[in-house]
Amino acid sequence: METIIPKTSTALATLLRADFTTQWRNRRAVILTLIVPVIILVSWKGLIPIFGGPFALSNSITIGLVASGLMGYSNSIARDRDKGIFQRLRVAPVPSWAIMGSRLLVQLAMILMVVTAVFIVGNQYDKITLTPAGYVLSYFTAILGGMVYLSLGQMIVGRIQNPETVNSTSRLIYFVFIMVGMFSELSLDKIGKQIHDIVIWSPYGTVKTMLAASMEPAKWNNDTTMALLATVLYTIVFSTLGIKWFKWNTK
Repeated sequence: METIIPKTSTALATLLRADFTTQWRNRRAVILTLIVPVIILVSWKGLIPIFGGPFALSNSITIGLVASGLMGYSNSIARDRDKGIFQRLRVAPVPSWAIMGSRLLVQLAMILMVVTAVFIVGNQYDKITLTPAGYVLSYFTAILGGMVYLSLGQMIVGRIQNPETVNSTSRLIYFVFIMVGMFSELSLDKIGKQIHDIVIWSPYGTVKTMLAASMEPAKWNNDTTMALLATVLYTIVFSTLGIKWFKWNTK
């Protein structure tokens, strides 16, 4: 009897429906991912007249991207791998890239939701408005920034097999990025040039720099371009290691 192999597009569509359904069933986690950057934005209302709207928006979105890539993606991959879901999918006539690609597309949709939620709250509550070009460029850079944290999550789940260890590691790194975000707002004379440079050129710093400049396209300069290139480089390195180390089962 001849085996009928489904088209790749059909298999990917089926995987996407299943992954979006799973995401909907875990909507409490989705809501938490959306609430954290919104709460930060609301709490920084008093700083907006001092530092400007892009400052509050870029920091809030960056924290949301970290949460989505580290807390959401890596933990879901580790959990499903531990349950044997990936091992069963590998037996099916579905390309390996489609299995992971479906998960990544769902997370990219989450990133767009986070950015949209922050923009809506920023406009309605903080009265922050951007130009049409600023909104478009912000979505583009947010996707690039989100890919950094998704690739970092991939590297974590590739290197660590135990789902509980993945969870604790991602939480620790998330906390580190939050601290980096706090240091990024201190002046150079308070933290020293060396620490300042480390913070600015960390994944958090480059993404925040990119986002802040994209919200005011006229202020895009050479430093912003270098931050964009650094972000792409981080993504390539994290993705390469994550793919190299990743195992489809825990054995």
